Formats: sequence, C-alpha cells, structure tokens
Amino acid sequence: MFLTGHTGFKGAWMSLWLRQMGAHVTGYSLAPHTDPSLHDLVGDKSRSHIADIRDEEKVRDALLSSDAQVVIHMAAQALVRESYRDPLATYATNVLGTGILLQACRALEHLQCVVVVTSDKVYENHDAGHPFVESDRLGGHDPYSNSKACAELLTGSFRDSFFEGGPPIASVRAGNVIGGGDWSQDRLIPDCIRALKANESVTLRFPDAIRPWQHVLEPLSGYLALAQALVQTPGGAPRAVNFGPNPSSFCTVREVVDAFSARFSGRPGWQRDAGVNPKEAAALTLSSALAQSSLQWHPRLGVGESLAWTAEWYQSHAAGEDMLKFSEAQIVQYQSLPALRA
Repeated sequence: MFLTGHTGFKGAWMSLWLRQMGAHVTGYSLAPHTDPSLHDLVGDKSRSHIADIRDEEKVRDALLSSDAQVVIHMAAQALVRESYRDPLATYATNVLGTGILLQACRALEHLQCVVVVTSDKVYENHDAGHPFVESDRLGGHDPYSNSKACAELLTGSFRDSFFEGGPPIASVRAGNVIGGGDWSQDRLIPDCIRALKANESVTLRFPDAIRPWQHVLEPLSGYLALAQALVQTPGGAPRAVNFGPNPSSFCTVREVVDAFSARFSGRPGWQRDAGVNPKEAAALTLSSALAQSSLQWHPRLGVGESLAWTAEWYQSHAAGEDMLKFSEAQIVQYQSLPALRA
C-alpha cells in the first residue's frame, strides 16, 4: 500500500486505519505542517518518505521501492485561503503532483488500482443549491477548487491514455470533513479549538454558508470500499464517486459552531468577520447515490454525532489521554455502527 499525504489530518487517520487492518503502508508526504499533529500523536509505523509530491525522482524511487499493489493519493495543498495566497504552488502540488504520481504508477509491476482523492469543490457551482452528482460539470472559482477539478481531468486523461485495459484508476470527492486531530489554519473546527484556548469567540467569514459536514472516518471508509471494489470487480466499479453525509447533515457554518460550542459550555461562540474575504460558495451539497448503489456505502454518523465524536477527541487530548488508543477505539466503534438511511 502506497499512501501519499500520510502526515496530514485525513492521511494520518487513513494510515492508522490501514495499520489496524494489517496493511503494509509506505507513506510519502511533507513533514506535518502543524504542531501538534495527529501524525505525531499516533506514531508513524509506516515506511515513511518525507518529501515533496512535486519531486519526480523521489516520488518514482519511493513508489517503485514500495512495489505497491494499491495506491491512495491524498497529498495536496488543501486550503482554499492558502490557494489565494499562493495559487501557483497550489496548482503545482494538486495538478502536477498528481501527474507525477500517476506517471510513476505506470512502472509499478504489481499495481492493482489507484484512488485519487480530490474534493467536493471540483464542481462548477452557481449556488443553485442542488446536490452535485458525479456527472455534473467540473469547474471551481478559487484556485484550490479549480486545481482539484484540473486534477480530475488529468486523472481521466492518464486513465484513458495509459491505463486502458490496465489497473483501474478512480477519483473520490468528499464533503467538509471534521474530526479529532486537525490543527490546520483556516478550518472551522481547528479555529474553534484555538478560540477556546484563547478564551475568545471564533470569527466566521460566511456564517450562513451551507456545507455537507461529515466525520473524517466516513469518506475514508468510502475510499477503502472503492479500492476494494476496483481490485475485486474492476469492470463494475465506478471511476468517480461522491462520499457525502445524509441531507440532514447539510447545515450552515454557524449551526456547526453553535452545536460544537454546546459541547464546551457554550464556548467559543462566534462573531461575524467584518473584513473583506475571498469569495466562497454560498451552498455546496453532494449526492452519494452512486456510492450507495454501486458500493453499498452509507454514512454512519449524523452531524450531531460527528461533532460529539470530534469534541470528545479534543477533550481527551486536553486531558492528556493516550490519543493513539483513543483514535484506534473510535475507528473500531465506527466500524460497529449500522448504516444511516436517508
């Protein structure tokens, strides 16, 4: 198993889950960009390469030495506001980095499938409010969203040009992910945790924006289900899949903060950012009908439970608990939950 982005928030959870499954993981990523980081808290038991996804030689050498059968590509510049600050680096990482990885995959002798992780923001969004399906037009107004749409197009091009009749390649698109262990800048839950520590209210740029909120383990379970399907039934597995929550978990930014704050005696609360901010979509929702019909994948947590699990993780961390054991227990508990039905 070759996993890029294994030191990031989602990547560290994926690496931990794969370890629990008994997989032999080779990780490739930059060093953790936050302190603390989930990667450091749960320990790195993978064969780890700390390097840039844009470095063609290092990517090729690491991938070939792994002799991986399954590749999951999660390495990315994943922040919208950072994409405004440094758009060219965002495109280089998200587009060129994906191309470098797929080019290297062409030389893998025992490759069985590749899963490329993009974003729910890949769609051309005119704020019509309908849940996006996989066949909707790709687009993206900001550099991050557009770079991920470009990565989708690049993935399709490599699949058609170099992998036709060979190992299947698919892309996955998930909603706004929350969960314990995220300290990234300009993300809602980490902003709340920092506001709590500073005893301040969190500042919201677009409090009424609607997003498909889901716990981090939800899309990861979908990525694993798709990888399994690509290996076992490559002819019938889809090549682009949304993994989003039930419609009841589509809610506004302020509603999430209010519900999260209730777990901390009403803190941090929020205030509206009076400054000028880059444009963001007013509404963004996903349809997971394809994942449900083709992979029998269903979410298992509503937004309330997702926020409860997230709050409990940060509260346990603040209390000095063993976060490796706590995180492993959340994965086990998640796997025991029944599927939610819309």
